[in-house]
Amino acid sequence: MDTGELLDDNDAVGLADLVRQGTVKPIEILDAVIARIQERDPALHAFVATRFEAARAEAEGVLPDGPLRGVPFAVKDLACDVAGMVSTHGSRLFADAVAERDGELATRYRRAGLVIVGKTNTPEFGKNASTEPLLHGPSRNPWRTTHSTGGSSGGSAAAVAGGMLPAAHANDGGGSIRIPAACCGLFGLKPSRGRVPDDHGLSALAYPLAMAHAVTRTVRDSAALLDVAAGPVAGEPYATLPMPAAGSFLAALDTAPGRLRIGFATASVDGTPAHPAAVRAVERTAALLAELGHRVEEGAPVWDGPATGRALGQVMAAATNTQIDDRLAELGRELREDDLEPFTRVIRENTVGMRGQDLVRALQTVVRIGREVAPFFETHDVWLSPTLGVPVPELGVLDTSNPASMYAHAAKMTWFTSVFNVSGLPAASVPAGFDEAGLPVAIQLTGRLGAEAELLRLSAQLEEAAPWPGQAPWPTGPAGG
Repeated sequence: MDTGELLDDNDAVGLADLVRQGTVKPIEILDAVIARIQERDPALHAFVATRFEAARAEAEGVLPDGPLRGVPFAVKDLACDVAGMVSTHGSRLFADAVAERDGELATRYRRAGLVIVGKTNTPEFGKNASTEPLLHGPSRNPWRTTHSTGGSSGGSAAAVAGGMLPAAHANDGGGSIRIPAACCGLFGLKPSRGRVPDDHGLSALAYPLAMAHAVTRTVRDSAALLDVAAGPVAGEPYATLPMPAAGSFLAALDTAPGRLRIGFATASVDGTPAHPAAVRAVERTAALLAELGHRVEEGAPVWDGPATGRALGQVMAAATNTQIDDRLAELGRELREDDLEPFTRVIRENTVGMRGQDLVRALQTVVRIGREVAPFFETHDVWLSPTLGVPVPELGVLDTSNPASMYAHAAKMTWFTSVFNVSGLPAASVPAGFDEAGLPVAIQLTGRLGAEAELLRLSAQLEEAAPWPGQAPWPTGPAGG
């Protein structure tokens, strides 16, 4: 089988099936992926570190007999440790940090038979909706290399949309799975709070808001990877959510969604319309869902937008400040001028003196926002909205050396995403065509806590009715390079 066709024609589930059937060997798939990375990553800069020789040794050895045995996989360089690899979090402060052992997620990925090939680019501490860290430089969008991949899982999105491999790890504290998925034309599901465990405890306060999962070309890959990652660790602080009645998220896709009550909106909570291409995408999707038999009507949850942003920022900043302090203690020195990017430094200066009472109030706001959003889902099964309020930005628009500009632009990127980190509800970004410039547009589907199976089934129904490319043409996308 031609190696290009092998990667272009198969998702992760498909590749695992080929390995199971004996049609191809894991090392053949891995060599095809390595060749793709070597060919395409110089232009896209998805990866910050690779482990090709170690991966080859694993692929040629005895891999665990898991559901994704022999499938190459990439891990985002943020909150997911891989033994012997850098864990920089996109920050110069951690430039030489190397993980001593696998974190919980890497352990689960290996147990499933996945072969980890490298770590992908991320903005510093995930604090940017575009992946342009000073430490590693920007990742570039495969659809147009002058544009952003989104953030903070932008390196993973570039790798998958760039055709280097079918799926990659990602995590989401304010939209960081869904925004890159939207920018790069991929499927990206943020799971419910408590569905996937915290990887290593560094973000204990942020964990109620930030959830790990993946960006993928297909819905079924997202379901299969959620089967791998979901489930508690002993001592978890949040209740374990039940698995689907089918026994797994992948098996749940064998059943079509029932007739769902779907509300839709095209404006942010304060009434500001999304960009026209996103509005059209939502309207097209609403019409398609009605044709598919769902009850579709205009409607949206209501929440306190400014309070949501403040609470999210305070809780996440407290976790980052602790991480910075712990690193400085480990290094035995004070913070230096070039340790942090200007935007991160401003966040730190604004929050490092936060009192315990302030943090308690932020966490109380997290609970309040969740209760404000919840009543909508008593009368609706799903909310349909844009994923992004703005078109895919050019590189440099979200420039961390200009904090004032960052604050102005970043909020627009998270109009529709961050509230579901605060409320803990599952939300998926689904590709929905392209804008006039040839750049991807996406819609977001949000459901009740624990309703990932329902969102996956509905997304798969859209995938069948209105298929998306899954990766950009190479060497350049239709919008140019």
